[in-house]
Amino acid sequence: MRELIGSVELNLDYYSGADLYSDGKVEDELLDIVQNHTEDEYNGIIAREKRWPILYHLSHIRQNIIEWFPFSKDASVLEIGAGCGAITGALARNCAEVTCVELSRKRSLINAYRNRDYDNIQIMVGNFQEIEPVLMKDYDYITLIGVLEYAASYIHSDKDAFREFLNIIKAHLKPDGKLIVAIENKYGLKYWAGCKEDHVSRYFEGIEGYTHTKGVRTFSKRGLTKLFADCGMRVEAFYYPYPDYKLPMEIFSDAYLPEQGALTRNLLNLDNERLLTFDESRVYDSLIEDGMYPEFANSFLVVVGKEA
Repeated sequence: MRELIGSVELNLDYYSGADLYSDGKVEDELLDIVQNHTEDEYNGIIAREKRWPILYHLSHIRQNIIEWFPFSKDASVLEIGAGCGAITGALARNCAEVTCVELSRKRSLINAYRNRDYDNIQIMVGNFQEIEPVLMKDYDYITLIGVLEYAASYIHSDKDAFREFLNIIKAHLKPDGKLIVAIENKYGLKYWAGCKEDHVSRYFEGIEGYTHTKGVRTFSKRGLTKLFADCGMRVEAFYYPYPDYKLPMEIFSDAYLPEQGALTRNLLNLDNERLLTFDESRVYDSLIEDGMYPEFANSFLVVVGKEA
């Protein structure tokens, strides 16, 4: 079944009839907002509501993670795990064709309504594993923005879900295509300094090896590099969104690393209460002095290509 929301096509052929992933009642509020307000009104709503879910899903700052990226204007993009569409509009502005895959119909409706003026977006609703066989084999770009860590939600397998997920994705890239991944750093400095692990809201859960957690994982820089190499892929570039990839205000690279004194926005962990075990700015300065910032950046943006 197909449904048009403005100019956006919603493909429900693979939808199970139940949303298996949800943030709860706030999604009804988000749907009402995007149905009845324009994008230039979102910041006023965010300021009035003062709630993390409203900020997270509606803030234009989310788009900073890929707005700058030099996409080819005629490119086709597969956005896996499009959620409520925080990134979709930026992809649609910069590329010729955007195909979204999203498990939740409610989130897909939010995406469609907020981006209804774009005529180059199709949203496919359902589990990735069921949709994957009908996807094109030659996308220029595939994005996993806050998605790789949930690979087990997309791939139901007794094998290594992360490697299986990446091997499936790789088959849908052009020979010179790029995979773009945004993910938290398992050893991000904020976790040592007293922030809860983003996905499970437990202190030190990631840096202790996820001893209480199944189904979600983040990785170190070295761990990600090995993961991609195991799947026959090569890392072309690491970038370091700051404070993190969710609400990035700056994006550093190995060619442009932060200077001492530059990293002062360290109390922006807005979705959870936190501890304060040390002064992050001072520790960042020490890490920068010793050339270790990339290993402790809070998040990564990684551009990955197929092995030649």
